[in-house]
Amino acid sequence: MPAIDEQTLNEKLRELHTELGRTEAVEEPTRALLQSLEQDIRTVLERSGEITPAHYQPLVQRLPGALEHFEIAHPSLAVLIQQLLDTLSQMGI
Repeated sequence: MPAIDEQTLNEKLRELHTELGRTEAVEEPTRALLQSLEQDIRTVLERSGEITPAHYQPLVQRLPGALEHFEIAHPSLAVLIQQLLDTLSQMGI
């Protein structure tokens, strides 16, 4: 399996960020989760190149719960979240 690099990770993060922006959330818990994920992703992307695995921790901790939350109502988001989790795992994060 080829190594995953930071560019690939950033592409996945941007893809998820775009999809999160398109998702309409009616319920407050969902809206809050979307905003938190968007902020975590934005923080990682803004610090690209100087980021350490520890910088990913807020995002890594939030993603499994988000995956479970979006599996039924937003399956396209769930797929992107799973891909991002897989990418982070392959990078050892």
